[in-house]
Amino acid sequence: MTDVVTKPEKGDNSYDVAIVGAGIIGCSLAFTLGKQGRRVLLLERDLSEPDRIVGELLQPGGVQALEKLGLRDCLEDIDAIPVYGYEVIYNGEGVTIPYPPGPDGKAPEGRAFHHGKFIMKLREAARSAPNVTIVETTAREIIKDESSGQVLGVICKKKGCDEFGYYFASLTVSADGYASNFRKRCIDKKPQVRSHFFALELKDAKLPSPGYGHVVIGNNPPVLLYQIGTHDTRALIDMPHAPSAASGGIRGHLTNVVLPDLPACIQPSFKEALKAERFPSMPNSFLPATTNNTPGMMLLGDAMNMRHPLTGGGMTVAFNDVVLIGDLLSPENIPDLADTELVLVQLSRFHWERKSLSSVINILAQALYALFAANDNKLRTLQRGCFRYFQRGGQCIDGPVGLLAGITHQPMVLFFHFFAVAFYSIYILFASLSPANWPVAFFSSFGVFYKACVVIFPYIFSEAKS
Repeated sequence: MTDVVTKPEKGDNSYDVAIVGAGIIGCSLAFTLGKQGRRVLLLERDLSEPDRIVGELLQPGGVQALEKLGLRDCLEDIDAIPVYGYEVIYNGEGVTIPYPPGPDGKAPEGRAFHHGKFIMKLREAARSAPNVTIVETTAREIIKDESSGQVLGVICKKKGCDEFGYYFASLTVSADGYASNFRKRCIDKKPQVRSHFFALELKDAKLPSPGYGHVVIGNNPPVLLYQIGTHDTRALIDMPHAPSAASGGIRGHLTNVVLPDLPACIQPSFKEALKAERFPSMPNSFLPATTNNTPGMMLLGDAMNMRHPLTGGGMTVAFNDVVLIGDLLSPENIPDLADTELVLVQLSRFHWERKSLSSVINILAQALYALFAANDNKLRTLQRGCFRYFQRGGQCIDGPVGLLAGITHQPMVLFFHFFAVAFYSIYILFASLSPANWPVAFFSSFGVFYKACVVIFPYIFSEAKS
């Protein structure tokens, strides 16, 4: 840690806001604050087009937030594919779950795309915004006044350069993703890795329901399929544990376990994609949000809060966070970002006000993953009940998919539908047995209900904390 005991003087290396990470959060926040008249420095280790396997599906709630930010054009000219909802395939049987229509009667749309192409458009927008400076450099450490605990900026090192660069800011934002270098400077929590996604890119795949994201569930962990370009479809295979070498490793698992579970129309392109030399992967982590209370510093995006990417809610949370924090930190609310006490008050408000959306998406993602990756009989009962619940149609799909899409910001709606699924699962359990076996089902129903509580309540409690 580098000690700096004096306030920085205004100069060429001094800004109102320094943002570490030119990704989803960093670019949109830089664009927003720059338009407000703040001097913004955006730092990024590598400004070439990134190659990532997540952050490729933007739910309708994210598209709406992008419009509020004035960044809707970033979805143009990147071969983005409209998304109208989901197709859930359970043991070979499918149910279509379209996004519910809005007040105007029109069904909202999401977008799917190559992550790197979208990022490059966001960087162009940030670069074109007034008062924004983008520097390609690696942020190594924060500058901190040890006597007050105030973060004053960041120390950086450019590639191929031996000298360090010192950048000062009234507010430093860590938006450097799931593997954040600065998270530990603010909080003690560490991300909990629940599984990994292994990715394939399918060419000219024939999806059962074009224009819909697909979730394949059954006796194995879920598989996600969604089109990200005219000729490209992303396949994400969830693996809680790495397959053993004796079973053929990753390639053997994909060939012998995953492939047979897929719809027949997908299998030819999936087989072809299995010829790839490697299968990129990403950890699927859970990190509940913590109030930003470090003077002069703020965590945002995956550096602050993560959920399982099964529901594709990460970018929707991110853009809505930028809408909210942009308002809370606006010059109308905080004339000078050097007013640390006022900034901390607004960051506390941010923590609680964002929960109407973020809590819904966080809890839904973790709960659905537990059901879709069911690994015991009670969870499999809930999994089957969830699918049959969707088959009922009407509010049984409009309610849940409205939450998933990021357009319904009501935690009680999530609570209602989750326990409606639990009770419907118990009903199906009884209906599947002869009356002679109902006494056994009676006792089993208590186990199923208890399992439902074990699945959801820990995440509800985590969201209630500061």
